[in-house]
Amino acid sequence: MDCGAHKLALMNSMTRSWTVLVRNTVGAALLLVGLWLLVGCGGDPKVLTILYWQAPSVAGPYQSSGLKDRDAGAITLEPLAHYDPDGVLAPTLAEEIPTLDNGGLSTDLRSITWTLKDDLKWSDGSEMTAADVVFTWRYCTDDGTGCTAKDMFAGISAVEALDSRTVRISFGAPMPYPYQAFVSAGSPIISRSQFEDCIGEAARSCEAENTAPLGTGPYRIVSFTPGAEVLYERNPHYRGDKPYFDEVVLKGGGSAEDAARALLERGEADYAWNLQVEPSLLADLEAMGEGTVVTAFADLVERILLNQTNPDPALGDDRSEYLEGQNPHPFLSFHPIRQAMSMAIDRARVAVLYGFAGRAECDLVAGPAQYRSGANDDCLVQDLDGANRLLDEHGVLDTDGDGIREHQGIPLRVTYITSTNAIRQLTQALVAHWWTELGIETELLDFDAGVYFGGDPVDDAEQTYRRFFADVQMFTTGGGIEPQIALSDLRCGQIATRNNFWAGGNIARACNPEYDAAYEPLPQLALGPDRQALIKRLNNILVNSYVQIPLVSRGVVSAHATTLKGTRFNAWDSEMWNIAEWRR
Repeated sequence: MDCGAHKLALMNSMTRSWTVLVRNTVGAALLLVGLWLLVGCGGDPKVLTILYWQAPSVAGPYQSSGLKDRDAGAITLEPLAHYDPDGVLAPTLAEEIPTLDNGGLSTDLRSITWTLKDDLKWSDGSEMTAADVVFTWRYCTDDGTGCTAKDMFAGISAVEALDSRTVRISFGAPMPYPYQAFVSAGSPIISRSQFEDCIGEAARSCEAENTAPLGTGPYRIVSFTPGAEVLYERNPHYRGDKPYFDEVVLKGGGSAEDAARALLERGEADYAWNLQVEPSLLADLEAMGEGTVVTAFADLVERILLNQTNPDPALGDDRSEYLEGQNPHPFLSFHPIRQAMSMAIDRARVAVLYGFAGRAECDLVAGPAQYRSGANDDCLVQDLDGANRLLDEHGVLDTDGDGIREHQGIPLRVTYITSTNAIRQLTQALVAHWWTELGIETELLDFDAGVYFGGDPVDDAEQTYRRFFADVQMFTTGGGIEPQIALSDLRCGQIATRNNFWAGGNIARACNPEYDAAYEPLPQLALGPDRQALIKRLNNILVNSYVQIPLVSRGVVSAHATTLKGTRFNAWDSEMWNIAEWRR
């Protein structure tokens, strides 16, 4: 029996003892012992406090594309395999990683077979089987579910349970890199019995399931307050060694600086995530000795997206909707304007804001190294004069002398949104200044990160990046170890629309037939030089379209208390990936 169960049993016993306290000295003694034990089962409970200033809205990656939500789920939900800090696959729920050598990967690359570890249990004690893996695929690939990780399952023709522990995934064509579905914290297994009534449109009304999923991980959710706090307790049915902590508290809200100060200055937490804080301040706080700052570079690029649809509020339900290409942005759909906006940016100056955790970047696929193009590095030099000439040459002029250029009579006024964060607001201010020098007027808005990245696309439409009710927005994302899914997300068929509940990965609403045609052979290309060359070509098409403007290759920055041991900082997967090993 774990500490929580002991507490419940003791509380019941203490209630009974209270009724006989005045006439039964044994009852009084039991009450005193119970009070002592109830404080912490023989001592203070070991509590792990984690700060995610971008507060989670749900617990898992399937109803949100925010990393905060993925990570809130990753403390309890698990995939078949994780990526370790070196980007190497490590089995989690699977016995081993299927390969050609061990027979798990078919020689024709059309199927992969995973074997589950023996005697896996959900956090309620029920059996976890291959049927749950099959169900997870059905759940996320149902068009009505609005699963934001649907592309993780691209190319799969069938998922079958061969027996209670064996799952075979079949592909419609040879799949040179078959480790997408059910790999990493972005594609965990969910319980069939819990979610079976949550497929399709019902998914969004399954609030209890989305905030308290059963898991197989080291801790299970006790309570979830969206936008505020998640409480976990040790999972008594966890297959591995007993986790060190009795309880985990994931606290959300505030800012990155608030989180950094809470841990590094006041010692009020054990772990603080995503510390987008001015480097000099972070160094000063670390010098106080309460915690250690950790960083690693992987694939993340801070980028600006230029909306290719019209976000005019007067359009009502058609605002920022693609409408089969019939609702273009009135001037950002004009390539020379987008190009000039990119040319005007001094990326080296933006990178300074990130200090040791930022490098000026001209590619959207910034890692792994074998996939980075490098052909676009002329963007590292700001060219305001060239940008102004480009606009002049294409007739984008200030005809009325008010300092703002016009395109076909429409003034170049843009609304630029992002999440509330000191570095992002400084970046906005710099970019807006440079765009002013081009004759583009910019209104800056920022929204709470919890809503911006995880808000409901209907109730919070004005503030969510998925709805994109602005001309320009900025955030960070990457392509992962193998960028096929991220590149697939940017095809015409992946545009975020009301028909897919704005879950499509093509947030900028851009349709480029040249890109789609170039992408087509990628899923079948074997790992090696030809695949690397095609990924670089796809990156170059995207970069030269200027629909997404890369700014900075961002190192992941977090911090942990000096007393916290066992953390293995990971930029390729969730930072919570090995929380079972954390201890003091």
